[in-house]
Amino acid sequence: MIMDHGYVHVYTGDGKGKTTAAVGLSVRAAGAGLRVFFGQFMKNGDTGELEALHLLGDRITVEQFGTGSELSAIDPAADARAARAGLDRARAVLFDGRCDVMVLDEANVADSLDYFEPGALLELVRERPENVELVLTGRGAGEEVLAAADLVTEMRAVKHYFNDGVVARRGIEF
Repeated sequence: MIMDHGYVHVYTGDGKGKTTAAVGLSVRAAGAGLRVFFGQFMKNGDTGELEALHLLGDRITVEQFGTGSELSAIDPAADARAARAGLDRARAVLFDGRCDVMVLDEANVADSLDYFEPGALLELVRERPENVELVLTGRGAGEEVLAAADLVTEMRAVKHYFNDGVVARRGIEF
């Protein structure tokens, strides 16, 4: 199933729920017969969300392009290399027609840390095939990326039990 027209979504802000929203969209798209590529930057390792996506079999392809466990790399230079390789991989998938929906989770963070070549993420947004839905998540989305997007959602932290010392819980936060 190929869409006539896809849009660019950006989920950003300092609140929880950006990746979760992208996972929900991915599940909905797969359920409708769309092919999804879910690429995660700056993350490496198993999480409940990825295990759930893997259950959907060949409708969702998941790849990680990070060296740290969760947005924190022991070696930022290695993480930058992984991010650049991941963006190259995403570009290849985007332009070879293998997906209807592409999620680049934490791409905004990688971009804000200058892990990508200058302007590379914006270039991907501007050059994406018209029939592919593109979702970018992560804090710190650049102004030009926000301006180029069709849909921007900013998650805002109002209150979180993490501030009371509650650590991340499997199945809820990861």
